[in-house]
Amino acid sequence: MTTAKPFLMFQGGTAQAALDLYFATFPDSRMVRVEHYAEGQGGPAGTIKVATFTLCGREFMCSDSPIKHGFTFTPSSSTFVDFDSAAELERVFAVLSEGGQVLMPLGNYGFSKRFGWLNDRFGVSWQLNLAA
Repeated sequence: MTTAKPFLMFQGGTAQAALDLYFATFPDSRMVRVEHYAEGQGGPAGTIKVATFTLCGREFMCSDSPIKHGFTFTPSSSTFVDFDSAAELERVFAVLSEGGQVLMPLGNYGFSKRFGWLNDRFGVSWQLNLAA
């Protein structure tokens, strides 16, 4: 069976810290499998070579790139999360925006009663929405 999963490429060995934040923030989120770089394998020992994990029950993949790139995450590719509760939306927005960049503060933008867009401190872009 052919499958597709979002893939997050971190730089500077920050993948595990990002995953720790996401697992503590979102329900039904956990590590599925992880492979770390060993000494002499091309990346800093102990960083994530490749991982599969779930966020809100959806599978993602990630890695810590040992190669320095002239690019990083961009808001044009983001993860959209619908919330049933305004309180939960506001909690997650506060957690993810800490140390990050708010692109659109929580508000009513016409297409949603309560919506916000941000880049977290790792550069990952999130669109957070109160489901109608």
